[in-house]
Amino acid sequence: MEVGEPTLRYLQADEESNNEAMLINLELLEERRDLAHVRMAAQKQRMERYYNQRTNLRFFRVGDLVLRKVTQNTRELNVDKLASTWEGPYRVSAITGKWSYELENRNRDKFPSNWNVAHLKK
Repeated sequence: MEVGEPTLRYLQADEESNNEAMLINLELLEERRDLAHVRMAAQKQRMERYYNQRTNLRFFRVGDLVLRKVTQNTRELNVDKLASTWEGPYRVSAITGKWSYELENRNRDKFPSNWNVAHLKK
């Protein structure tokens, strides 16, 4: 046997006050959405500021000598784990775009700018 007794909230609720509350919430929806967008933009700015404080940006000029990081796909076959992690030196022969450089080795052999997408070190 179940015994149920309506709660005070149920007894005082009526359809008219519920409809008014729903209309008020609909009116405030755009404002809440705008506030959430502002909070999200502020959070992104804080993350960007935190990142920029801790990064060491390096800009290279034509003629600078740089080392190129050896990654898994650029490593020679059958090289052990104690092999060098940097290769080079390479000379910056041209600046092809933002963070993109054209490199050349000691023999003046040029490598295309898409070849040097790995990290560079001065």
